[in-house]
Amino acid sequence: MVLARDETKAGEGNTALQEDGRWSELLRPDYLATTAALCLGVALFAFNEFFVATALPTAVEEIGGATLLSWAVTLYLVFAILGGAVAATLKSRFGARGTLITAALIFVVGTLIATAAGSMPQVLAGRVFQGFGEGIIAAVCYALIPELFPPRLVPKVFGAEAIVWATAAFGGPLVSGFLTEHWSWRAAFAVNVPATVIFVALVLLIVPARKVPSTDTPRPIPLLRLTVVGSGILLISVSNTASSVPLMAAALATALTILWAAVATDRRSEHPILPAGAFQLTKPLGTGLWVVLLMPLAQASGSVYLIYGLQHVWNFSPTAAGFSAALMAISWSVTAIAVASLHSHALRVKLIPAGPALLSLGLAGLMIAFAIDDYRLVFPSQIAVGAGFGMSWGTLSQLMMDVSLRGERDKTSAFLPTLQSAGYAIGAAICGLTANLRGFDEKANVATMHAALFTVFVVAFLISTASLYLGVRTVRLAASHARRDRGRTAAEALAAD
Repeated sequence: MVLARDETKAGEGNTALQEDGRWSELLRPDYLATTAALCLGVALFAFNEFFVATALPTAVEEIGGATLLSWAVTLYLVFAILGGAVAATLKSRFGARGTLITAALIFVVGTLIATAAGSMPQVLAGRVFQGFGEGIIAAVCYALIPELFPPRLVPKVFGAEAIVWATAAFGGPLVSGFLTEHWSWRAAFAVNVPATVIFVALVLLIVPARKVPSTDTPRPIPLLRLTVVGSGILLISVSNTASSVPLMAAALATALTILWAAVATDRRSEHPILPAGAFQLTKPLGTGLWVVLLMPLAQASGSVYLIYGLQHVWNFSPTAAGFSAALMAISWSVTAIAVASLHSHALRVKLIPAGPALLSLGLAGLMIAFAIDDYRLVFPSQIAVGAGFGMSWGTLSQLMMDVSLRGERDKTSAFLPTLQSAGYAIGAAICGLTANLRGFDEKANVATMHAALFTVFVVAFLISTASLYLGVRTVRLAASHARRDRGRTAAEALAAD
């Protein structure tokens, strides 16, 4: 039913990007199930992390394993990144429907293991399955956006996905906290099961079965490179638990070296995981992917330390401290809707650098707040941070697909949520190292906390300014890329005449 629209989409051509799709079209019968399925697939990934993070402290009281608590997030994140890295290859070999259904089953198996767990190691085993399955689901859902929607609606769909991520940051802890408090921590885990059943039903409805097996030799799954990448991400997460600052710094440096070597090796591979031009500073795809990595990396500072700082430096209650996260999420959602509603695709692209600029402004505000001991700056700063992501994230994701080589959109789109998760993981480790170097500790006095958190936000601000430079460069390179394409098209037309 859905792929029957492909011929129409192809006929629309590039001019369709200039047409204005309406939000109401996503709710039409032709697109409602598709929109719901793709948003639900991303929501499973976005909400699950918050569900588990909120419920696990209560679970520890029942089943023990407090020393393993951080590993529940670490293992989920590592295997989600691995799942996302292999998603494009699996989609190519087995088709989108088969890949999504299999990944959903893996996710449900992990959820059931974690829900029924009687010990923390059993929870960790479930988290491995959850992470791998959901990493694949989120990546394939992103890859399906340009396949299942006409170009005029793609900005609206990416806007909807951005709203899902923002809503998860706010609603995830609330839903999980309510279920944990009024029923059980197991209920907060188990809520994923009915959501996944609905997702599978929608996939069966909207994603056609693979019709004819490809005659091409299937690309091999690069297990060795995936193992190296997984080891690097795992080492980043482990670095936060190191017993000393030198050991933490050494682990982080080693992990980043491993990841850089993995990228360099992948570029020379006959069957690369990454799209062509990834992270190259002379191509719009390369600089754009750096922005996708660096913005979450910088924002991780607030995710890790801001609520802690509000509670322990300025004596906010947990609810009041959580209000800052709500402000960021609301600002992200409202801005994403506003940007996706703009009529001009060209204008949306020109606004991409405004995202890193607003992020930098917000992080500068948080830095100043801790420098002058004024919590009132936190709230407008969080609004600026959320607006930064809302301003750029959906359009940047679409642009990355537009500037990819033909035939590599799946790789690029599947890589986006994976790279976002990697950014948060690396950012958390860098912020942890920075804070520890400044004497941050649960027993530290308020003055030490002020100094440590100020330094954390200084580092985050510097990283965000790098993303601003790369955002400006991405737009310029994309404009040159578009001019070359138009020139090539004109030359081909003249030759045909």
